Formats: sequence, C-alpha cells, structure tokens
Amino acid sequence: MAATTPRARRIAVAGNPNSGKSTLFNALTGMRQRVGNYPGVTVERHEGRFSQAGTDVLLVDLPGIYSISARSPDEEVSRDVLLGRIEGEAQPDGVLIVVDASNLERNFYLATQILDLGIPAVIACNMMDIAEERGERIDIDALSRELGVPVVATVGTRKSGVDTVRSALIDAAIARHDTWPLPGALESAVRTVADSLVAAGACPAMAAWGMALLVMGETAAGGNERWGISATVRATIASEQARLASEGVRDVASALVEARYAWIGEFTSRCVHRDTPESADETVSDRIDRVLTHKVFGTLIFAGVMFAMFVSIFSWAEPLMRWIETGQEYLQAGIHHVLPAGPVADLLAEGIIGGAGAVVVFLPQICILFLFIALLEDSGYMARAAFLMDRLMSAAGLHGKSFIPLLSSYACAVPGIMATRTIENPRDRLATILVAPLMSCSARLPVYLTVIGAVFAGSVWLKAGVIFSMYLLGTVIALLMAALFKKTLLRGPTPTFIMELPPYHLPRPRLILRAMWDRSKLFLTRAGTVIVAVCVVLWALAYFPRVSDPSPQLSGMTAGQSPVIEQRHAAPRATDDEATGDQLRHSYMGRMGRAIEPVIAPLGFDWRVGVGVLASFAAREVFVSTMGVVFNADDNDEASLRERMRTATWDSGPRKGQRVFTPLSGVSLMVFYVLCCQCASTLAVIRRETNSWRWPVFAFGYMTALAYLASLLVYQVGIRVGIGA
Repeated sequence: MAATTPRARRIAVAGNPNSGKSTLFNALTGMRQRVGNYPGVTVERHEGRFSQAGTDVLLVDLPGIYSISARSPDEEVSRDVLLGRIEGEAQPDGVLIVVDASNLERNFYLATQILDLGIPAVIACNMMDIAEERGERIDIDALSRELGVPVVATVGTRKSGVDTVRSALIDAAIARHDTWPLPGALESAVRTVADSLVAAGACPAMAAWGMALLVMGETAAGGNERWGISATVRATIASEQARLASEGVRDVASALVEARYAWIGEFTSRCVHRDTPESADETVSDRIDRVLTHKVFGTLIFAGVMFAMFVSIFSWAEPLMRWIETGQEYLQAGIHHVLPAGPVADLLAEGIIGGAGAVVVFLPQICILFLFIALLEDSGYMARAAFLMDRLMSAAGLHGKSFIPLLSSYACAVPGIMATRTIENPRDRLATILVAPLMSCSARLPVYLTVIGAVFAGSVWLKAGVIFSMYLLGTVIALLMAALFKKTLLRGPTPTFIMELPPYHLPRPRLILRAMWDRSKLFLTRAGTVIVAVCVVLWALAYFPRVSDPSPQLSGMTAGQSPVIEQRHAAPRATDDEATGDQLRHSYMGRMGRAIEPVIAPLGFDWRVGVGVLASFAAREVFVSTMGVVFNADDNDEASLRERMRTATWDSGPRKGQRVFTPLSGVSLMVFYVLCCQCASTLAVIRRETNSWRWPVFAFGYMTALAYLASLLVYQVGIRVGIGA
C-alpha cells in the first residue's frame, strides 16, 4: 500500500503594519514563495514554505492590520483566515504573531485578540535591536510566562532568531493564560455570550471568550453582519447589551478596548525595563521629524526630493538607454542580414524587436523611479510624506490613508487602486479609486520623455521642469476631482487621520533592489505580452493593404518589398519618405487616423498622432512604438524617432506644411495623456475592486472627456495668444 504524503503544517503570519512581519516572512521562507489572491476577494495572499525537523511548513502572510475587529477588506480577510471562514480552507494549524519590540503595548492589542481565539501560537518579538537602542530591556521569558505561549526575540533584517522561530512553530500550542480581567458588568456579559456561543455550536469552548469579545464589540459598533450566528445567540447579545446600558455601560466597544489596553499595560510594565524614563530625551527620529514634518520646511523638502527624483530619471538613465538602443540596432540589422527582404523580416525587425525595444529602452528610467520609491518606503520617510500630505488630502475631502494609494499610482494605478483596501469608509475608498488613474503612472513616462525630447531642445533642467509640471498637473486635478466627488456623488464628512510613524533607519540594499526589480519586472512583463502584441497588430495595420499600383518613386524596389525595408538599405532620400507616406496613408492605420482627424485636429493632433492615441487605449506605453511605426523611425540612420517627430509636417488641410510637433502641441498632447484613462488593466482592476462595471465605465468616460476638454483649452488658448509655433 502506497504511503500517504503528510499534509504541510499551515501557519498564518499576522502582525501590525511596520512590525517587520514581511521581512521576517521572507527570512523564514527564502525564495520559496508565491503570490495569489484569496478566493472571492482581491486581497493578495503571499505563501512560502520551509522544512524543519522533517516537517513541511506552509506560511501564509496575512495583510498587516491593527485589529481583527474588521473595518476594511484587509482586516476582514485576516479575521476570516484566522477563524477558518475562507471558502475551501480550514482554520490554520497555528499562527506566528509578529510584534514590534519597540512598541509592545500597541502591538499586543492585536496579539492578544488572536490569542483569545484559542489558536496555537508563537510570538516573534521583532526589531529587538531598535528596542535596545532606545534603552529598553525586554524579559522574553517573562513575556512567555504572562501570555502562555513561546516568545522568541528576533531581528528580521539580520535573520536573527529565525531558526528558533522555525523550531517553535513545529511545537506551537494554544495559549495557557487565563481570560484577562474586565470590569464586573462587562465580564459577566462576555461570559454569558461565550456560553451561548458554545451551546449553539458556533465555536469551540477554547475560542468562546475571544469570539464573544468580537461579536459584542462589532455589534456594538454597528459593524459586521457576516457572523452567521443563531437567533438565540443574537437575542442573548441584545439582552446583555441592554443590561449593560441600564448599568451605565453604553459604549461597549470602547469599554472593551480600554479594558484590554489596561491589562496589556500591566503585564508589559512587568516585562519591559527602561534604562531611561520614557519622557527623557527625545529620540533621533523625533529630532529629525521636527524638520521633516514641519508645516513649511517639511513640505519644501518633500517637493525637493520629488524634483530630484525627476532630474535623476533623465541624467542617470541616459548611458543605459544608449546601450539598449545599440543592442536593439544590432538585432534589427541581424534580422535584415539573415532574412530576405519582405513581410517576415519586416515583422520581426520592426513589429516585434522594434515594438518591444521602444518600450524596453525606458526600463532604466522606470527602475530609477521605483528605486526612489523603495528608498523612501524603507527609510521610513514615506509615512512622513503621508503625514505632510494629510492636510492636502483633507482639503480634498479624502482620508490621509488615500495618500499611499495615490503615491503608489505614480508607479502603476493597478497596485495603487488595490492599496485602497486599507481605507475603511466605502465612500472615501471609492473616491480614491476614481482619482488614482489621474496620477502620472510609469506607463506615461515614456510618452512624456518622447514628446519632450521631440519639442524641447533645452537643458536637462528645462526637461525636468516640464515633466515635473505634468506630474503636478495630474496630482492637482486628482485632488480637485476628489473634492468634487466628495461634494456630489460620494458626499460624506472628511474622516479623521491616524497613522503610525515608524522610526527612521538606514535603507536595506537587498530589500530595496528586490522591490525595485519586482515592480520593474511588471513593466517588462507588460512589454513582453500586451505591448508587443499590440505592436504586431499596429505593424500589420501599417503594412496592409499594400499599395497596389506603385508610384514611380517605388520603381527600384523588388516585388513585395516595403518602403520601410527600402529605406533600411539605401541612403535617405525624399522619394523614400514620399513612398513611406504613401503606404501609410493607404494602410488601415492611416485610414483610421484620417477618420478621426477632424475630431482631434482642434487639439493640435494630426492623423498620425491620432493613430498613437487610439493604439494606446490598450496601454499607454504603446504610443512610443506606434510613433516608431508611423514615422518609420530608423535607429541605423541619423534620423531618430524624436528627430522625425520634430520635423514632421501636416500633409493635408489648411495646415499643410506646418510642423505637427511644436512646444504647444507637445504640451497639449502630454496634458491629454495626463488626464485620459488609457489602460485596460486599470479599468479591469476597478471592476474587480468595486464589483461593478458602473464605476470603470464612469471613470473611463469622465477622464476621456476631461482630457479632451483640457487639451482643447491648452491648444486653442495657446494659438490665440500667439504661442502656436
């Protein structure tokens, strides 16, 4: 009879944000990780494995939360995992609770909530190095005795204590502490509800105390309806709440919180010894915060950091971009050298290599953007930026927590929108979702860089100033639209903002580089799938139908050879440009562009720019490769894409012979891209997060209309004041 493979021991990893939970999870699992979604929701799940003493352990990294009294999607998922309420999944075999050693009282609120549920547990007292720097000596053995579970001292960034945690998880047991004390009336009510839950079969006896606390606290706060408890239990809860109200305890939820913190304060005071009084000298982080969170100086420093990031995007990336362009040229030349001239060679060289290369060339700049964001996050400065921006968020009617999703949207709106799950109020969350796509994401960066290079020939400071203004425009419009939504469609009060400011520390190179690469890899993945596929379609639209009756200028070509190929193998001539233009005008792409030209001409766009705009509704990055196809850019020739865009002229209508790309039309085009919703992935994730097609359709409609009107205003006002040239 075949032996049965034993099931892996499944351990949940829970903890507060900024407790080092994910760092410890990475240290425990190494590279044996995978990312997915919890069934039925869009909250991400991270899983990893390790083996210890012959036992296979599956770790499930829960979202960082402050309480399992659910107020947000992240908290709901964490609570449901711990209670075994996720569809198709049993309750975990144990839980690793990660607490910040330098903030034990705050972190133990969640930890003790989990222990009350009767799940076998181990507590990792993380960031012990920071606690020691603050003059705190923590008696780990005393904590273990007080809580009745193993407590392990760890420093996740150094992998200190990792092996001990692995061993402890194998033998994790249910907490052996007695129920913590409550004021007489409250304790009696909680015990009555706990007994009712056990009698009704709603939970086992070992979890009854914790479940009673949860259902009483959430029901008192007007919260969750998903408990599925019987009518008898609900009646018991209502009866006990009425009794408490008659005895003067009207706010049950607050009374339970206060009692828990009082108990936590008592046992931590016995286990934590401070070399200096808490009120003594301020910490280094406090002294730094006096400047960096200052109302005036802090805001100026933040603006300076952002501007420095944009300058570095231009100056640091240029050499790497030249290397990528050179590699692309060699590949294209090799294709033309190996294959005979014709559609296959042109497809490979121009459609695939040229299309992907036109996006990959911006990878160095994307990496620099993500590098800066990772540095700000890992150093602790990002939370200060959120604190500074709370004043601005409040003016727009948004929660301070909206800043992190909006800032994340500078990289990509998809993770930015998903980050709104931490916002408890549904109206505030939806308002943030609707304006997040207005933030200038990394997909817009190639568009800005290409247009700026074509129409602005000034110094790097001028170019940095222009791109900074585009990012600023998106931010300002996002806040204005949020304020409008909060006063109309999503009317509601501005919520109070409370956020923890983690201590500053030196950034960790390994974690920063990993975060930078993970985010940049998403950009490359899109370039290798959606963008390349779109580029091939664009190539076909530009290549077919072939000009059936070649003009005299094409008489020197071999049968079936395209004007693009001819230009690759001959000196640049006016006749070649005419042939290419003739082919594009008669192609499917040209016909589509000319069909919409009357609509977009008032914005300063000709039919070729219109083709780029249409193509980029799938993904904004496609605009660059589309321009490469439309303008027949040749990296082996002196005329680059930007040079061809700079010298392109209108080929019909009253503007015939005038330049297409001027500083004014370039700004008009960038304003359009700032405000328009051109990303199928963003619309898809809005659909997932709102569970309705109503909101993605609304977002696409209002942003497209906004982009058109703003671009029209910029171009027409510019023409009338005489700055059109």
